[in-house]
Amino acid sequence: MSASPSLPIAAASSPERAPCPPAPVALSPTPPWHLSGPAPSDLLAAQGFAVLDPAALAAVADQPPAAIDALRPSWAALPPDDYLRDGGAYRFRRHASLVQDVAAGTLAAVPHRAHWQPTSYNALHGGIERWFAPVADETAALPAWHALIAGLGRLFARAAGVERWFIEAHQFRIDTARGIGRPTPEGAHRDGVDYVAVVLVERSGVRGGETRVFDAAGPHGIRFTMTEPWSALLLDDARVIHETTPLQSGDGLGFRDTLVLTFRRGGFQDAVSAP
Repeated sequence: MSASPSLPIAAASSPERAPCPPAPVALSPTPPWHLSGPAPSDLLAAQGFAVLDPAALAAVADQPPAAIDALRPSWAALPPDDYLRDGGAYRFRRHASLVQDVAAGTLAAVPHRAHWQPTSYNALHGGIERWFAPVADETAALPAWHALIAGLGRLFARAAGVERWFIEAHQFRIDTARGIGRPTPEGAHRDGVDYVAVVLVERSGVRGGETRVFDAAGPHGIRFTMTEPWSALLLDDARVIHETTPLQSGDGLGFRDTLVLTFRRGGFQDAVSAP
């Protein structure tokens, strides 16, 4: 993973935040994504985000790297996302919902359900039930699938003092076969949850895809590009807004695969319980 120098980032408009003048934010001279650095839960508390290298993510999951990498082939068989309102055909995905009881040490999938967000958090795709293809049974049966999700749930529980999470898991592939690929077509946004984990699975043959994290209460932001498979960006969704810039083909067919996990207390987001 490489980090850009400290630079101002123009604030993006969002239903949750008015644009502000950009201002620089100093990055730590020692990047915060190494296992030997501060605890991720401490970084989340201090700055609203943390970035883990693959060794740190494997430690969180309590799995050897090879076990985690056994998940990678399942991204090659993701079906198209049929709900893109920008007319694009660049996104492929699967979806699962789970409930974690941190105190009891349990993590269980719930019956397949729609993904729903209010328009206040996703102006482009919010307000509708989106029924994505479920995560394949053979993927969910791999030990690293549950271990990775449960480990991140425990980490976020330490940061927030929460013992029960309602989790949504999204396998994404963004490709450039038909031109520009947009990891976040809705722009800079929050997800309406407590915490978000963006795990890079693989990146091949693309340019762009810069990750940007903004302070939700002001103009500060950082920018960097995730390049190492199984590195992860952890976000306190109440404190920061995030986006990833579009992808262009670097050499033939390019793609970027990610696992995005959202952790929410109190229940899943749905149209019935929305305010």
